[in-house]
Amino acid sequence: MEEDNNTAALDNIVTDFQSYEDFLSSQVTSLDLYYLEDEDVARQLVELGYRGSGEVLKREEFETRKAAAEAPRLTKSQQKTLASAGKELKDNFLKALAEREEVHRSGKMTSIIFIRDRNAHGQEISGYIDYSHRLKSEDFEPYFNGKEKLLPRPTDLSFYNWETELCTSNDTANYQVIAENPSGMVFKNKIDRKILSVDPKVPPGDNSTRTPIQSDLYMQVVIYDHTNRRIN
Repeated sequence: MEEDNNTAALDNIVTDFQSYEDFLSSQVTSLDLYYLEDEDVARQLVELGYRGSGEVLKREEFETRKAAAEAPRLTKSQQKTLASAGKELKDNFLKALAEREEVHRSGKMTSIIFIRDRNAHGQEISGYIDYSHRLKSEDFEPYFNGKEKLLPRPTDLSFYNWETELCTSNDTANYQVIAENPSGMVFKNKIDRKILSVDPKVPPGDNSTRTPIQSDLYMQVVIYDHTNRRIN
């Protein structure tokens, strides 16, 4: 019975707090802040078990229980929001996007898509797209329906118009653009701080893969997948 009560108490913790940092903050007392004068240090001491006013729960256990508690809700939500669901996808690129949609919406993966093609004016353009960012900021059904083409924009990670020579770069919530790099432009993942290289002559980086896609719709497509590893 005591074990069941403890399990219920731990389940309540992951339900009550959105993140592990929120849980740690709840364990910090006013006396801790008075002596330490730094909330980050106080949270670290709680995590190590030296401070705190209640149950000590390790980060790994919190995240495991949190994921288990949210899994049913996420599955139900993803079933409703997958733009690729039920679509007849004939092109390899659209199939590749569909295969990755669910893991991107759940935050388990981030991908950078390189596309080279022509815009509506017949101008050759190329650029790098943060797939997760675009998924969250726009409706992808027109792309999966074949009514529109996914093309790089000046607001994406990187964009270049070969005719007008317009060149832009922008950070997103997932990636920082590092243009001034000896080996060429690279992208720094903001979640685990890993560097993703888009240079085809070198490996893409830790937890990353490079996949060229043969597409009938585009001149050139390459997808760089990165599996997120959060830093504790």
